[in-house]
Amino acid sequence: MRVTSPSSYRAPVQRERSYTTGSLSESSGLKRRNQGERAAAQVTEEKEPRNKRVRPVAKTLSATSTPQQGKVTPLKKLSLSIQRSIGCRNENRLFSFSPRTRSRDSGSAKKRSSKLWSETYDSAGEELSAREVKRQEVIFELMQGERMLVEDLHLVKKNYYEPMLKLSIMTQDELNQIFGILDTLPPLHQDLFDRLVKLRHEDGTVDQMGPTMLDWLPQLHTYKTYCCNQVAAKALLDHKRRNPAVHNFLQLCQESAFSRKLDVWSFLDLPRSRLVKYPLLLKEVLKHTVAEHPDHATLSQALSVIQAIISVINGKAGEAECEYYRKRLCYLYENQGEEEVTRSRLLLCHGELKNNKGQRLHVFLFETILVLTRLVTHNDQPEFQVYRQPIPLPELVLEELSDGEVRVGGSIRGAFTAANERAKNYFRVSFRDRSRGQSHTLQANDSFNKQQWVTCIRNAVVASREQGASPATSQDTPCTLINLSDLSLNCHEDKMEDG
Repeated sequence: MRVTSPSSYRAPVQRERSYTTGSLSESSGLKRRNQGERAAAQVTEEKEPRNKRVRPVAKTLSATSTPQQGKVTPLKKLSLSIQRSIGCRNENRLFSFSPRTRSRDSGSAKKRSSKLWSETYDSAGEELSAREVKRQEVIFELMQGERMLVEDLHLVKKNYYEPMLKLSIMTQDELNQIFGILDTLPPLHQDLFDRLVKLRHEDGTVDQMGPTMLDWLPQLHTYKTYCCNQVAAKALLDHKRRNPAVHNFLQLCQESAFSRKLDVWSFLDLPRSRLVKYPLLLKEVLKHTVAEHPDHATLSQALSVIQAIISVINGKAGEAECEYYRKRLCYLYENQGEEEVTRSRLLLCHGELKNNKGQRLHVFLFETILVLTRLVTHNDQPEFQVYRQPIPLPELVLEELSDGEVRVGGSIRGAFTAANERAKNYFRVSFRDRSRGQSHTLQANDSFNKQQWVTCIRNAVVASREQGASPATSQDTPCTLINLSDLSLNCHEDKMEDG
């Protein structure tokens, strides 16, 4: 057994004490740091709310680690959303879509090029007079208009007709009624565009376009069928919008970049808008074509041809609209002017008006009689119930009333409305012989609309009396194709009041 001397024995003890003392020192330092951290944490907890939510790390990682998917077109997003909604079978929220965010430049991708002819061709106009440059600009505008119309007509079929048919949002018969012969129009306008392109020289100029227009314009008689169908098409479309599926689909389309924020009817009305623009374009080309130019005579002939075509189409469309609304009038009594309405071939204007009692009526001004109706629904279809006694135009008396002349009453609503707000934009219609029927005090929604109604009624009354004085005189219709939204004055009426 080995015995250790005291000196050799103390050395380990001292080293052990030294080690122990160091450990205690480090432990006390850690303890102080921990206490300091706990105190800081306590202060932080006092400053921050107790209910603060912290996103879990796992979710953050999974969200950031998901690979980015490929680009999805707006139409594909729309189809996927509708299919998911159909799968949910939620009757209370049919086609309930989650809100979508649109990138800032989503709309700019669909902006149309607005370059002029002189901006498209570098050497354009270097050796041309200012008048000839303007002529080439108009021809170029006509050509670009044809190209853009073809693009829009294809867009309508691809993004509206085909998806709604595939997703059974509407039946094929309903879609055919709304879209009509729209799919036959793109080849027609593509043909004109191709013909004009062949006439263009390398420098972008076109010498003669009159013969080409003369040869092509008769094809526009096809528009008779399309324009005559527009009244029924718009009525059916407005009726179908009440269906949540149709409303949501059209709303999402309008919010998508491809639609340029336009409603579907704006696209369906493009052919009519294009048709009435041809006379304006041809007049402008003719204006900048000197009389000695070989194109002057043929352009004059083309202008006469398109004006005649539009006049015929306008007349047929007016008759179609008149017939459409005549069939939707329902009479409560035998002597309500049904014979006079049947004699009318044209509907001059129609829309909503209200009287001083706040009752809404839909007013029709036919070429022979003024009819006031109430909008009703029968078999899920809109109809117009004839209200009181219609007024034949030869017997009609029109009074334009000054603001403040009419006193509003007959409803609780009037008690809470300022007098000056209730007495504006009124006019009165009545019989010459007051014993024939009641008078009606009607209000338009603004002064401009009131003036439209007053002017239209006054002109119709004068024309009716002149025609009665000389029955052999025929009334020519103006050479303009009236926009349906303009034709229906849309004067917000609440029911008319009987005076």
